Amino acid sequence: MNDRARRQANPLIPLNLISDQALSLELGGNAPFIIFDDADIDRAVEGAMASRFRNAGQTCVCANRFLVQAGVHDAFVERLTARVEALHVGDGINNPSGMGPLISDKDASRVADLVKQAEIQGASKAGTAPDVPEQGAFHPPVVLTGVTTDMAIAHEEIFGPVAPVIRFTHESEAMQIANDTPFGLAAYVYTADFARQWRFMEGLEYGMVGVNDGLISTEVAPFGGVKESGFGREGSSHGLSEYMNIKYCLIGGL
Repeated sequence: MNDRARRQANPLIPLNLISDQALSLELGGNAPFIIFDDADIDRAVEGAMASRFRNAGQTCVCANRFLVQAGVHDAFVERLTARVEALHVGDGINNPSGMGPLISDKDASRVADLVKQAEIQGASKAGTAPDVPEQGAFHPPVVLTGVTTDMAIAHEEIFGPVAPVIRFTHESEAMQIANDTPFGLAAYVYTADFARQWRFMEGLEYGMVGVNDGLISTEVAPFGGVKESGFGREGSSHGLSEYMNIKYCLIGGL
């Protein structure tokens, strides 16, 4: 639809606010989910389940890596594993409240290969859901421990129900690991320290940061990333600017 047709369809839209050259790209991500020793672990587990395992892990803002401080690492893994092992996996018709399949057999195989490669490199399955259907594009939800930053699963977008857990000690270490990626869509931080919350909101190289919450998407806030995770924003008044042109006018001789 050209500008004239758009104006005829809605005469209230000024022509100078209509652009045929708008560009907005929402690409992949590698979202870190950072949990500090002072975090509310139960709340972090709830956020992890919502962020990692909804839609079988197939959303662009899903937590992709869990960075857990040493002091709460074991407790977090234990509680997350218990929740994962209680998940019911099956088709959406017969299992409406459980977890469904991946988008294709190829994707299920790709996720399985990432997990297998991580195990070969030293990672271990802390737990997985039982009774996963053998037929169809299903992959069992699983928690992986002993994951290190040199593993492919720590760098590639998993897009599946796998929670790789990386242990860290110091705050600076968590920031370095989180930012060591060409992607920058979403990030999550769990801590009760207000000063640390602000340090990570400012220091994380991501377009969106959720603090003590695993669900950040909303139509009233700008959605989008930095680096190789996209260009532009959608949602809120900032999303409208992608479809508008700025007109500069000067009046002389006044």
